[in-house]
Amino acid sequence: MVEDVLPQGWNARNRVIEYGGRSWRSHRGRLIFTNWDDGRIYVCAPGEEPVPLTPEGPARYGDLVVHEGRPRDEHGDDDRDGDGRGDGESGGQGGEILCVREIGGGREVTREIVAVPLDGVSPIRSLIKSHHFLMNPRISPDGQHIAWIGWNHPDMPWDATELCVAPAEGGPYRVLMGGGDGRTSIVQAEWRDSGSLYAVADPTGWWNIHLVGMDGTSRNLTPADQEFGDASWRIGNTFFALAGHRIVAMHGTADERRLGVIDDPEAGTPIRDIGGSYAFWSPTVSADSRYALGVGASPYRPHEVVRIDVETGARTVLSAGKTLPPGELLPTPEPVTVDGVHVHLYAPRGAAGVPDGGPAGGARPDGRAPYVVFVHGGPTSSAAPILDLTVAYFTSRGIGVAEVNYGGSSGYGRAYRERLRHNWGVVDVRDSETVARWLIASGRAEKVAIRGGSAGGWTSLAALVHSDVFCGAVSHYGISDPEGWAAETHDFESRYLDGLIGPLPEAGRRYADRSPLLHAGRASGPALLMHGLEDAVVDPSQSGRFAAALARHGGRWAYRTFPGEQHGWRREETIVAVLETELAFYGLIFGFPTPEVPSLTLEGPGAPDMGGRGEETT
Repeated sequence: MVEDVLPQGWNARNRVIEYGGRSWRSHRGRLIFTNWDDGRIYVCAPGEEPVPLTPEGPARYGDLVVHEGRPRDEHGDDDRDGDGRGDGESGGQGGEILCVREIGGGREVTREIVAVPLDGVSPIRSLIKSHHFLMNPRISPDGQHIAWIGWNHPDMPWDATELCVAPAEGGPYRVLMGGGDGRTSIVQAEWRDSGSLYAVADPTGWWNIHLVGMDGTSRNLTPADQEFGDASWRIGNTFFALAGHRIVAMHGTADERRLGVIDDPEAGTPIRDIGGSYAFWSPTVSADSRYALGVGASPYRPHEVVRIDVETGARTVLSAGKTLPPGELLPTPEPVTVDGVHVHLYAPRGAAGVPDGGPAGGARPDGRAPYVVFVHGGPTSSAAPILDLTVAYFTSRGIGVAEVNYGGSSGYGRAYRERLRHNWGVVDVRDSETVARWLIASGRAEKVAIRGGSAGGWTSLAALVHSDVFCGAVSHYGISDPEGWAAETHDFESRYLDGLIGPLPEAGRRYADRSPLLHAGRASGPALLMHGLEDAVVDPSQSGRFAAALARHGGRWAYRTFPGEQHGWRREETIVAVLETELAFYGLIFGFPTPEVPSLTLEGPGAPDMGGRGEETT
């Protein structure tokens, strides 16, 4: 049975580096968590009111790790009293939470690793102030050393990070991996014993698991063209976990991410699958000597919390099931590669505008259907071929979907990821255009639109103005003015564009040449722009300015803003309104009726008027 631990009104999230991460840990039957509203750390037991462990103030905390203040055994188990619980679930009184503390806002931010006492009385101790960004604090089994991962501007964590170690009681630190002239990204590290760590790093071009000694020597334990990690958009990701002497790890590519066990990591034993039919696992893997816990998904099952017996592979679903649409309405992903571009195709199921009827595949008399190219955010991210009810919403209404993992996407090795270096707005647009033209040339598509959120919104708008193949674009909280965004955005991404386009002011011409805002007059079709008014990552003015530019150049558009929403849709009423507005927009540009949703008005000269919803704010 699933029960809510937090009372009504509490929210276990945080905003460290704006995207947050590892916002809760369990400890002796209690929940330790960061609260969204005030950023403080709290503790509570089921049925009790949370009690704060950190003072009021401007600090935010994330990447929580419970440290009991005593060694664990050399196999990674904190179970010396034999009660069968590990990972900080047992032990004496006291203990601390190791975490990242962030103070400040905008570009004026400081971060450090601190220890927060579990008694709620003793003072918070500052442990590490080494880098501008930090994550992954871990105390060695003997309690003598602390390890962490750090990096500085202008790098992003998938560009270059450093695995560091220092005496737990203070002193100078050493870099065990990364740094120097090499470009290595380390995304997770766990102590194997008091003299070595397992670390996910990509010196070979793929995020593999390495054994790293205290002298800085390392050995690749999983030498394969597979990813055992991913881009760290959030701190606190766990791509693998120790199950006694075994390693439980997710691995694969963005097309399929399996969960497996390495029974003898240093002997080179092959990875043994324990994930079953789940084709994709989230980076939330944990384990003790008997069980692994993870969140798995497939094209036909939503994300589910799954417990797996590491020895036998027996799986138990722990999370409550969701009510899903009938199976015949769920699309099946078809992985294809088009001129080197990775794509997940979802064929339409019903006729356009008819949710549960019409010709098979939503086909017109000539066999073609309307298609939308879905562009993921990031842009250093990827689209996974798993159940996505947004995709199903459109395919069940006769609209095909092509999810494009353009050059620059993670999950296919560093070389593919770095195709976007200094080429954002070029490679992503060209790859999306390549897929769109292939859909038309292959007889699948009649017309093609493009849509995306955040960085995907940028690519959608850039494709609209720099290509003539798209009949319209939908931008969810997207970027339209890259130079303006570079000046406006938060600290974590404030130097991101140095690698994506180039440093300013030297690369100013590239910013101007690729800007959707400055080339709005070239738009090949109308745009639907939607933005949350509390977005701290991409300012809502990015959408507003693009709408104004379309107005100046005689373009067509619809612009919707949503009070209370941030960078991404979270409220049920917003999600419904966004989907219905997007469907109405496709009805206009593809030319089919959408009687099941409120009608939409496009602004601009000569725009078709279907009445209603012409306001700018929902």
